[in-house]
Amino acid sequence: MARCLIIGCGCRGCLLAAELNADGHAVRGTTRHAEHAGRIEAAGAELHLGDPDRVATLAPALEHVSIACILLASATGTPEQLGALHGTRLEMLLARMLDTTVRGIVYEARGTIDRAVLGAGAQRVRAICEGSQIPYVLLAADPGEADVWLAGARAAVAELLGSAR
Repeated sequence: MARCLIIGCGCRGCLLAAELNADGHAVRGTTRHAEHAGRIEAAGAELHLGDPDRVATLAPALEHVSIACILLASATGTPEQLGALHGTRLEMLLARMLDTTVRGIVYEARGTIDRAVLGAGAQRVRAICEGSQIPYVLLAADPGEADVWLAGARAAVAELLGSAR
């Protein structure tokens, strides 16, 4: 089985972590807030405190990871912060992943953040992954429909695991 990293392991991330863990995968979940540790660990994921606005804090979480799920489509912040999170910070994170064991990326492309910001983030993922020949899936399932979103996220991970062989 594989080790999956969930960057932004909030409510939906914990649902995905529990499902991936039940499927036999090792799961690591990131959060900025130590008070969320219990929820992440209860989902069966290894906790990593890290902030996607400070990409270097996520670098240790990439160790021995096969699939990285970037679940930041409903992050909160100012428009400038969210633009950077799905812009320059995303580019730095993807560049950091190139020299790791990550062999597939799931990018949550639908959420509460402005569609244009998420669309630009999806374009960055597409360009960097295709240029580096790293398989990726743009997760476009509606996060408001938890069951549909979870099924889409699980299918994305399964698809990437199949292509990583």
